[in-house]
Amino acid sequence: MTPDEDGRWRRNIHTGDLVKIVRKKDQGSGMCTGGRVQEILTNSAYHPHGIKVRLADGSVGRVQEIVDEKQGDVPSHG
Repeated sequence: MTPDEDGRWRRNIHTGDLVKIVRKKDQGSGMCTGGRVQEILTNSAYHPHGIKVRLADGSVGRVQEIVDEKQGDVPSHG
């Protein structure tokens, strides 16, 4: 993961980005949900477990990965 793909830094995440998140209910299993960022919910510049976002489908969770759309990585859906 490059520094620009690190979901722990708010500066790396923008509305419309394709990301993978872990929702609160999935923290035990680590199952990721993918989608586009609708809103960034964390106000601080850094969070050790990932910046909290709301996806376009309404899912809320912490960013685990910022997907590089050029590589065609399709996020999983929960």
